Amino acid sequence: MTTQHTTGTPAPGEAATTAPHTSTAGPPPLPLNPDPHTSRKLGRILIGAGAVVSFASTMLPWTWTSAFPGDLTIAMYPAGLQLLTLAAAVLTAAVLLATAGVRGLRWLTPGGKHSTLLLLTVGNLATTWYTAAAIAVELGGIVNFEPGMWIAIAGTALAVVGALALPTDLPPDPSASSTSSAAGTDERPGSWQRLRHALKAPAPGTAAPLPGWAEIVVICAACAIGLYVFAYGIEAEDGPPFIGFLVLAAFVFPALARAGLPKRLSVLAGRNRNTTLAAAFVAALLFPITQSNEAYTNIAVSVLIFATVALGLNMVVGLAGILDLGYVAFLGVGAYTAALVSGAETSSLGIHVPFWAAVLIGAAVALVFGLVIGFPSLRLHGDYLAIVTLGFGEIFRISVQNLDGDSGPNITNGPNGIPNIPDLKIFGFDLGQPHTILGFELGRFANYYLLMLVFTAIVVTVFRRSDDSRIGRAWIAIREDETAARAMGVNAFRLKLMAFALGATLAGMAGTVLAHVEFSVTPESYKFVHTAPPNSAFLLIAVILGGMGTVSGPLIGAALLYLIPAKLQFMADYQLLLFGIALILLMRFRPEGLIADRRKQLEFHETGQLDTPKAATPGLGKTEA
Repeated sequence: MTTQHTTGTPAPGEAATTAPHTSTAGPPPLPLNPDPHTSRKLGRILIGAGAVVSFASTMLPWTWTSAFPGDLTIAMYPAGLQLLTLAAAVLTAAVLLATAGVRGLRWLTPGGKHSTLLLLTVGNLATTWYTAAAIAVELGGIVNFEPGMWIAIAGTALAVVGALALPTDLPPDPSASSTSSAAGTDERPGSWQRLRHALKAPAPGTAAPLPGWAEIVVICAACAIGLYVFAYGIEAEDGPPFIGFLVLAAFVFPALARAGLPKRLSVLAGRNRNTTLAAAFVAALLFPITQSNEAYTNIAVSVLIFATVALGLNMVVGLAGILDLGYVAFLGVGAYTAALVSGAETSSLGIHVPFWAAVLIGAAVALVFGLVIGFPSLRLHGDYLAIVTLGFGEIFRISVQNLDGDSGPNITNGPNGIPNIPDLKIFGFDLGQPHTILGFELGRFANYYLLMLVFTAIVVTVFRRSDDSRIGRAWIAIREDETAARAMGVNAFRLKLMAFALGATLAGMAGTVLAHVEFSVTPESYKFVHTAPPNSAFLLIAVILGGMGTVSGPLIGAALLYLIPAKLQFMADYQLLLFGIALILLMRFRPEGLIADRRKQLEFHETGQLDTPKAATPGLGKTEA
């Protein structure tokens, strides 16, 4: 028996949605009653009760000692991992009310409803039960649990059972039924198949247009929420608190995707591109004032530097389709150039130029290297080109390591590198000293963060302008099919050389800032593969993970790849193994990356559209007529 989903009349002042179709729900994965309506009602009651119980448990102590990170011993004062359970419970309750048609909340679920609830409840259970396991391991057993911990375990389990009792958002797959009928069997889908189907959601309908000011408010609110989430994650304590944050995020973001909120937001952002970029820039600008510890701002500076370099690589790989495995060498060219001309005591040149001149020199030298390397190598294709770029990266590292006065001229000080690079002074503003602006104290790394944010804005602007230009469309044509692009009159070699040189220039520009942030440059920092960034493999993985050809994809990919190892130092020995496992899972379940453009989504996923049109009805052709 099936139940019918209907869309009620929207409340006054609430955006109406036009569903793409009226779908019939499928059976629940774990029915609590033979009657679907009764099972659905019981499931909603259990979800609501579980959310209330888990919320109440955060007001009670979870353990008796403050030795566990976060101090979970204080009643009526949630802290640490309790805040994650509290947030998940509130979000679950809000979505539950939205699915019940409560006015003012229906905008939360324009797409999937019950699949969203299932992911949220499972995420709350995973986070809470991980906390219980961490307490038991670190403190020596479950005897260290206080009643609040047991209540939280029961409440989250109750909510998951209720979510499994809800009907699926989509009807059963007719192809599976037809296959079973054709085979003469009456096989019912197993538990795993039913669970996978319960996680599928319909696409959100078309939203009613909002006033211009309302769209701007929604975009600004989304950027503010993103800033808060990133600030919370980067400020979370290392170990269990940060792992719990990752566990919850791994379920909440897919749940929001099932609900259809990211698609709605992307539509608004597409209609207000400049406003979206301005709001994102302002949110990033406010990040330093949200941090009370300079060490976290240091992590943010490194994330921003490598995200900017990854965006430059995205122009080479994502737009032009050039597999560059030695891209980190251009970052090193910019860093070494800045170190040589910025007045370092061990610099062989012994000169000190202003920062703006150092940036221009570093970018120009990287541009020359890009042209010198790209001119002969870009005549190759595929694996051969990748091997040549990989060789260039290793040649650069070995060369700067040998330019020590013994194996070659004394230019880079050999394996010792160039230390003691002075801090920047821009218009009398010393970035190495703390400053107070509008009542907020900005330390050294906050100053460099703001400087790097300007460079990130420049790179984003260059990327967007290039992508939207005639040259950008030619790059995409070369990436998709170089032979066809040449047949259409595109000068593939010249445009590929332009992309290669432009990417090298952007990397060299970021390297000039990196040299001053880290005080020194050494050859060992620019390997192809290393346990710590920067390295070419790290940058390439960031582009693939985030989504090739997009602006936000490499930024998010680089942030995740740098932030997670920085916060989980105890897993440093297994970092490369974990990166490999993550790539395998990504290629299996989301090959287009976390943030994918429409082209990649159509390329990697079935859309139901035929590759060739159906045969026309027999009749007279144009010539016959």
